[in-house]
Amino acid sequence: MDANTNARQVRQVRQARLARSHRRSAFCTIVPPHVLDKLSHAEDASLAEPARRTLEHDALQRTRRRITTVRGVPAARAAAPSDKPRRTLYDAQHRTSLPGRKVRGEGDQAGRDDSVNRAYDGLGATFELFLKAYGRRSIDDSGLPLNASVHYSEDYNNAFWDGEQMVFGDGDGEVFLDFTIPVDVMAHELTHGVTQYTANLEYFGQSGALNESMSDVFGSLVKQHVLGQSAEEADWLIGAGLLTDRVTGVALRSMKAPGTAYDDDVLGKDPQPGTMDDYVRTSRDNGGVHINSGIPNHAFYLAATALGGNAWERAGQIWYDVLTGGDLAFDAQFADFAQLTVAAAHARYGEGEEQAAVREAWAGVGITDLRAHVGAR
Repeated sequence: MDANTNARQVRQVRQARLARSHRRSAFCTIVPPHVLDKLSHAEDASLAEPARRTLEHDALQRTRRRITTVRGVPAARAAAPSDKPRRTLYDAQHRTSLPGRKVRGEGDQAGRDDSVNRAYDGLGATFELFLKAYGRRSIDDSGLPLNASVHYSEDYNNAFWDGEQMVFGDGDGEVFLDFTIPVDVMAHELTHGVTQYTANLEYFGQSGALNESMSDVFGSLVKQHVLGQSAEEADWLIGAGLLTDRVTGVALRSMKAPGTAYDDDVLGKDPQPGTMDDYVRTSRDNGGVHINSGIPNHAFYLAATALGGNAWERAGQIWYDVLTGGDLAFDAQFADFAQLTVAAAHARYGEGEEQAAVREAWAGVGITDLRAHVGAR
């Protein structure tokens, strides 16, 4: 057995132990609590009430998730997982009981419900990116079925991964449109599942911001893959098309220019920082997981555009290697993750432009002093 094989097996054992640990998995939503909180104080009841109900629902779900654990990596199946997704779509019929009524299975023809059709396609697009770019077979790399429910609750202003399936609200129609519209929203939430089955990053502080950032990174990569866009052609927006015309803004977040996605009388101004100089210290939102994710988001954007071409290839491969490699601690800080990306770039590509681009990207967001050569841990 060579050294590389042995190291790989050690990482796999460590990863399996990590996924079977008793750390509790988080309830992850695409719309941050601070956005809904701001909206819930609007004078217009048509804006405030749906936001308030969504906040109450999400708070209840987070409480419930605190008493559940990560299911972990399942036992190995006798047969190898398929290269085809196994999708099932449900209609929650504006209730909160999941999954709801089955409306479409794998291979079924598209129906008249646009939300169902978009969700079906989005699940497939996410499966395809992870398979074609990284050889990963579904969320758990073992062919996990992809289930999703649409038309969840009344005027529900969010989408989430609950540890087992995707759930989409229709939005209130005043601020948010149907959450199945942006494919990166679907991919973002499904990537929380990938993180759950790999590094299982603790959903608090910088590790929680890394958790959110991984979802934004691969959410954006799925969108770019679907559209056939290079790093230079991509808009690097998360949730573009989700906001209604009455909102002064273009998306929920911008990886290219954190803090510029929206500046609205009702929603307020996008609070994301792009560098460590503006890091936000807060006890809200699990220590600012949706806010400070702008920093690693911007680092990925800088690395991807410096390397050029398709971002899911070299830059995406490096980030994927770190997420799934077994060396990323559940409580990793930004500097820890940055160090591992430099190591991953060197391990996969050697000394060259990839490693230099990654190091310079982190320097661009204020994280420096990264060693040029990093061996396997």
